[in-house]
Amino acid sequence: MIRIAKKEDLASIVAIYNESIPEKMATADIKEITVESRLSWFDAHSDQRPLWVYEKFQEIAGWLGFQNFNDRPAYKATVVASLYIGNKFKRQGIAKDLFTHAIKECPKLNITTILGYIFCHNTPSINLVLNLGFQKWGHLPGVAQLDGLEKDVGIYGLKISSF
Repeated sequence: MIRIAKKEDLASIVAIYNESIPEKMATADIKEITVESRLSWFDAHSDQRPLWVYEKFQEIAGWLGFQNFNDRPAYKATVVASLYIGNKFKRQGIAKDLFTHAIKECPKLNITTILGYIFCHNTPSINLVLNLGFQKWGHLPGVAQLDGLEKDVGIYGLKISSF
């Protein structure tokens, strides 16, 4: 089941995010974050910039959130997507289901463009977005430092055509 996140989901959302840090595949954070540190981030999500959770067996299996790409008015229809799946729920189609749901919601949210910033070594996420119709729109060489190594980031975009 996919639904809008509630404040009581925040601990699970943070736990899933923290699981991704040691993998160095999906986030540039190198230390775990806390629920308290994510309260304002959670509160910044709104009806127009939702945070969805995927619930499976009464447990939060993953989440996807939209944030503004830029707060300047000309960019109001463009969002950046963040997607994280709990380790024990990976490779079960949850990421695809969450993204498909989010894409379908875009017309109601007045969103015309979704962006994703993905480490170039994160092949599963790149394959996911490409299979959903995203295109590679940019390449940022060596912008992240993980374990003393420079990592590239790809920018992937999807234009929402059903307006």
